[in-house]
Amino acid sequence: MRFACIVFPGSNCDVDMYHAIKDELGEEVEYVHHHEASLEGFDGVLLPGGFSYGDYLRSGAIARFSTIMKEIVKVAEEGKPVLGVCNGFQILLEAGLLPGAMKRNEQLTFICDNVTLRVEQSSSMFTNSYETFEEIRIPIAHGEGNYDCDDETYEELKRSNRIAFTYSGVNPNGSKGNIAGILNEQGNVLGMMPHPERAVDALLGGVDGIRLFKSIVKHWREQHVVNA
Repeated sequence: MRFACIVFPGSNCDVDMYHAIKDELGEEVEYVHHHEASLEGFDGVLLPGGFSYGDYLRSGAIARFSTIMKEIVKVAEEGKPVLGVCNGFQILLEAGLLPGAMKRNEQLTFICDNVTLRVEQSSSMFTNSYETFEEIRIPIAHGEGNYDCDDETYEELKRSNRIAFTYSGVNPNGSKGNIAGILNEQGNVLGMMPHPERAVDALLGGVDGIRLFKSIVKHWREQHVVNA
């Protein structure tokens, strides 16, 4: 499987994402810069964390207008997996690929910590290597991770089983319904604030994140076997 790791001005987790895919997962991955106009030949897209364009205006608000975003929207519409982590999640929200918006953390401070997540469903292409309601440990590092949406959207996310991860126990940022990650209607776009790419090696403190990437590859291979 071949991944595109998108690099915006201010991205700072792109190397972590690249390492997770190439060195830990053993799959193909290439850096693709924001000014590129094609994602031809890629099977999945990764939007890493960081501070795209310095987070001016709002986090992800300027990156949403980058040249590469038209191609990312196209990839999403084709049903290929698109994963946005932290700032990548914020960009997906700004681009309208996911519903809702991101606000400053409730405490108005930047948070860097390990948190416990609950896997709310294991039927998506991003979570099929987990058990439903399993608890995992994943790092967070953000100042604007307070996910919000109107009540109607929240009820729809619950009804359609599109909440992928929630914070278990302590909610670190005040996000609505303890939401840590959500899916689009088609189920091929995931945005999450925690960093699974930072939990792929025991030497880094944990391996719970690698199964998210394994889930994507597992789904892709199953689809290609069926369609072969």
